[in-house]
Amino acid sequence: MRRIVGAALGFWLGLMGSALAEEHSVEPVLVELYTSQGCSSCPPADALLAGLAARDDVIALALHVDYWDYIGWKDHFASPRYSDRQRAYARAAGARTVYTPQMIVAGRDHLIGARPAQLEQLIRNFAAQPSPVTLDVARSGGAVRVRAVARSPLAHGAFVQIVRYRPLERVEIGHGENAGRTVDYANIVTDWKKVADWDGARMLTLDLAAPGDEPVVVIVQEPGPGPVLAARQLR
Repeated sequence: MRRIVGAALGFWLGLMGSALAEEHSVEPVLVELYTSQGCSSCPPADALLAGLAARDDVIALALHVDYWDYIGWKDHFASPRYSDRQRAYARAAGARTVYTPQMIVAGRDHLIGARPAQLEQLIRNFAAQPSPVTLDVARSGGAVRVRAVARSPLAHGAFVQIVRYRPLERVEIGHGENAGRTVDYANIVTDWKKVADWDGARMLTLDLAAPGDEPVVVIVQEPGPGPVLAARQLR
C-alpha cells in the first residue's frame, strides 16, 4: 500500500513540477535591429545584438536596410523589404521617420541607438509577461512543423512568419562612413516570409518548407506590424 501511495504521490508531484516549470518558463523576446554597413552609428548596436544572439531568452535578428546604400557603400545583406518593414513599424507607431540603428523589442518598444541598460530592462519586462499564444516548433527533415494555440481569443487576429538567418559574417568595408572598418555581423536575416493568417479560434498547424541548415525563427504577430504574440527559434 505504501509503495502504491508513494508512486502515486511521486506521479502527481512530477505533474505539478512540470506544470510549475511550464508556468514559470521564460518566453524568448524578439529583438529586431535595423542596421546598415553604411551607417557610422551602427557598429555599437551590431555588437550589442551579437551579445544577445547567444542568449536563450532572446531571439536577436539583424535586418539590414538599403536606404544608406547611396552614400558610397552597398550593404550586400540589405533588402528593400526590411526597409519597408521598418517603415511599417514607424507608421503603426505614428512616427514620421526611421533611424539606424533602431531596435524594436517584442514588436512594441522602439530604441534608437545602442542603449544596453534600457534594452535589458525591456527584455526583462516582456519576458515576465505571459504569452497569449502557446507556440511549438520542430524540424522534420527539410520542413518545420508549427503548432499554435491561443490562450484566449485574439482581438486583432495574427499572422505567422518564418525567418531564416546566417549566424555570423565578417565584413571588410571599403567605402562610405565605415570605410576601413572590419565588422562582425550576427544573426543576419536572409529571408522573412508571411506564411499564414490566423484568427486564433482554433489550433493552428503548419508544415513549412525550411531546406538547408540555416537557423529558423517562427513568429506570431498582430497585424500592423504590432505586438509579437509568440516567437520560437531553431538554431
